[in-house]
Amino acid sequence: MKNNHPVDDNSMAKRLYRQLSQALAPSFLDIIDEGDQHIGHAEEGAGHFAVRIASPLFQNKPLVECHRLVYAALGNTVGTAIHALRIEICA
Repeated sequence: MKNNHPVDDNSMAKRLYRQLSQALAPSFLDIIDEGDQHIGHAEEGAGHFAVRIASPLFQNKPLVECHRLVYAALGNTVGTAIHALRIEICA
C-alpha cells in the first residue's frame, strides 16, 4: 500500500493526516473527504471524512482498540471540525 498524501486544498484533510501521522506512525494512511456525498446533511457535508490506516501500533489489538487510538490521536477534532468519521483499519 502507498500513502495518499492530501495534496488538494483541503486544510482539514492535511490536519488529520498530520495528527494521525505524528501519533500513530502509520505504514499506510489515506484521508478521504466525503463531504460531497453528504450534501443536504448537517452543514452541507462539511466535516465528513474517511480514514484508511495501517500502523504497527495496531498489531495484536482488537479492532475497537485500534479505533480508540485513532480517535485519541484526533483529540477534540472529532465532534468539532469533524462531523462524521469512517475508519478502516488496514492489515
